[in-house]
Amino acid sequence: MTSPRPEITVRQAADASAAGQVLLVDVREDDEWAAGHAPGAVHIPLAALAVADLPKGRPVVAVCRSGNRSAMAADQLAQAGVEVANMAGGMTAWAAVGLPLVTLDGSPGEIA
Repeated sequence: MTSPRPEITVRQAADASAAGQVLLVDVREDDEWAAGHAPGAVHIPLAALAVADLPKGRPVVAVCRSGNRSAMAADQLAQAGVEVANMAGGMTAWAAVGLPLVTLDGSPGEIA
């Protein structure tokens, strides 16, 4: 059985987010989000993820630490009719290619 959602690379996700084409939805836990996240991302922990919380008409890229939880989130959203992709490799891959991480106050972040 194939997955109902596509995967995209961190570079594709970063470029699409910077262009306003997608919404990055980080489904990690509060402490992970606070330690460092992608600029412009929104935080909705996986356990609290609901389609009603997402803006209408904007594709979503689900994000987590490694891509596992975000794959579950993407599958859940796709089944609910949301246009969604999973960011392969998660925030670990994001940081590995040198993309920025920020904390809650906007200072440089890290992957917890």
